[in-house]
Amino acid sequence: MTTTLRPTAPEQRTDGGGRSRSYEVCVNSRPVGRIDLATDDRFGPSFGRIVRLAVDEPDRHRGRGTVAALAAEEVLRGWGCAQITLTIPADARTALGLAGALGYVERARNMVKPLVTEVALPDGSVARAMSETEFAPWHHAAKAEYVREWVEHGVPRDRAEAQAERDHAKLLPLGAATPGTLLRVLAHDGVDVGTLWLALREEGAYIFDVEVDARYRGRGHGRTLMLLAERESLAGGAGELGLNVFAGNTPALRLYESLGYEPTRIHLYKVLH
Repeated sequence: MTTTLRPTAPEQRTDGGGRSRSYEVCVNSRPVGRIDLATDDRFGPSFGRIVRLAVDEPDRHRGRGTVAALAAEEVLRGWGCAQITLTIPADARTALGLAGALGYVERARNMVKPLVTEVALPDGSVARAMSETEFAPWHHAAKAEYVREWVEHGVPRDRAEAQAERDHAKLLPLGAATPGTLLRVLAHDGVDVGTLWLALREEGAYIFDVEVDARYRGRGHGRTLMLLAERESLAGGAGELGLNVFAGNTPALRLYESLGYEPTRIHLYKVLH
């Protein structure tokens, strides 16, 4: 039996060079599923995405998804893509296993925690709003760290820098005064030890950045900042708190897991040779 991809509609293109197209996954011309491909809006047309891959129930566990994913790589190579990305629900074990077998590696994961009870901060720890004078140096450092994380996980520096500028301009258009944004400085025994960037949204709160000063790491201040985020989120009416953690940041991942965060989506990538 031969598994192929059959286009379902003409290819779509954007002025910026973006491309997208949907295909039926076929076995001997019989449709058994669907795959949607596109270039990545964040990093440009040299980055491809598997937006969706689904095989019909009767044809699962027969290698259809594997062949479709490999065929998708050929399509994206033809588009000039040097890298391919996909996002998989954290509980989709079969799909995650397939991605791993095909050479995809984790770039980051989304995690979430339901919020129920406010937790007090440890004795000696207090938080205050970040001042306007503190915002500029914090913002510069936060963008630099954001770029570093993307570069470490396969994104060329120029693309990472451009994305950092776009994201921060979108998320902090008015700086520290951006509505729905909470920027906090944590002090312990009178000494500033870390910062928190939290956004309050209709669907819940989201942590964009938690940073402990390198001089004071390993003393529990990261946990305190997370408790601060929970307290601020509850005060803002949020019922859950989400975040993103890059692969390889084991201390942060262990902290989040110990606090009750559960993964929801896994973001993976593969370099196309």
